[in-house]
Amino acid sequence: MTITQKFLGAAATLALTTAIAHAEPAVIFDLGGKFDKSFNEAAFEGAKRWATETGGTYKELEMQSEAQREQALRRLAETGANPIVMTGFAFGDVLNQVAPDYPDTKFSIIDGFVEQPNVRTILFAEHEGSYLVGMMAAMASKTGTVGFIGGMDIPLIRRFGCGYAQGVMAAKADAKVIANMTGTTPAAWNDPVKGGELAKSQKSQGADVIYAAAGGTGIGVLQAAADEGILSIGVDSNQNYMHPGKVLTSMLKRVDNAVYDAFTAGEALETGIINMNLASGGVGYAMDDNNKDLVTPEMQAAVDEASAKIASGELVVHDYMSDNTCPALSF
Repeated sequence: MTITQKFLGAAATLALTTAIAHAEPAVIFDLGGKFDKSFNEAAFEGAKRWATETGGTYKELEMQSEAQREQALRRLAETGANPIVMTGFAFGDVLNQVAPDYPDTKFSIIDGFVEQPNVRTILFAEHEGSYLVGMMAAMASKTGTVGFIGGMDIPLIRRFGCGYAQGVMAAKADAKVIANMTGTTPAAWNDPVKGGELAKSQKSQGADVIYAAAGGTGIGVLQAAADEGILSIGVDSNQNYMHPGKVLTSMLKRVDNAVYDAFTAGEALETGIINMNLASGGVGYAMDDNNKDLVTPEMQAAVDEASAKIASGELVVHDYMSDNTCPALSF
């Protein structure tokens, strides 16, 4: 039996289910909600897959404001949820404060870095996957100018843009990359209107392929690109289906696997730092019936060759997070 208990005001809901023989896992979605068709939805898909395969139940919460983070974590811990998975770097400071108060609860944070004995930190090599879709963008571009639109201007999103620009330049050394960030607050993740405006602006500057790494804001980028007759590149989840034949590919970030693995481990979740890179299948690019006519055999061969070299270590993509510089792009 499922009980829905409302807390944190009318804006947030926490789905609680009765535990039978063990603690239930839980997932907290960041701002933008679990149906953002991108980062949060990838986490939801992982939780849903676990529930479908195991018959298990889990708790979930959709964030509505920054003020809810600490109370949400504490309330879930007090209900006995274990492990508790949260999406997004913005949980980092709060988790650092909360985790020591619940030493018997395991926590897992995606994209944040927290060093506590009961926390698993999950990091992705977004720059590696972005390099691959950057190569595809350059090879698909007819103008020689491509775009990048990020969400909140933080080092993590600059890592996407920097990897993308390196891939663009590797495929076409004289290409031009136009980059814009949507904003400097969490609202930048959920502003599709602004995303569409930025996409149109980049098109006016010659961009005919635009990569969106902006959460829900990216939905506006993809829509505007389709309306304007240019190509887009999705992110995190496979977004090719949203505009069939108009989304060149999507940079896959397997947040679903991170959540699925944490739920599967349950209370036995191993803590520490987990790095999910290209070699481990943590990132990649999407091919399906929706974009098969856009990607030529030459493009796929070039990208697959680069992918193999990155996975083997022969090709190293510069990581913006290592020194906050990007040799291929000025933000």
